[in-house]
Amino acid sequence: VQLQASGGGLVQAGGSLRLSCDASIRNFANYAMGWFRQAPGKEREFVAAINRSGIRRNYVDIVKGRFTISRDNAKNTVYLQMNSLKPEDTAVYYCAAGAIEGTLSSEYLYWGQGTLVTVSS
Repeated sequence: VQLQASGGGLVQAGGSLRLSCDASIRNFANYAMGWFRQAPGKEREFVAAINRSGIRRNYVDIVKGRFTISRDNAKNTVYLQMNSLKPEDTAVYYCAAGAIEGTLSSEYLYWGQGTLVTVSS
């Protein structure tokens, strides 16, 4: 199993980025997917999650209305569209696969390597 996150980079505050996570995993549609992030000196935190079919989505309050998680089961890919980015969004973003679209790291079985997002003020 391999999860490959990409799409990170340097962006000015107010800008947008779209993260992708390509999953080399059998029966991708059987897994809920999540995005987490870890800022320098801080613990990893939940950002967003989506259930197997893509109908249910879950967000941490501080990104609601700015971030959108989606998935394409035909392409084994999950996305995180990030708009109106703020300097406090700066972090390494990780994608993860699990049984349910939970908010806890422990609920996920597989993790990608992370992609760095830097938002300048």
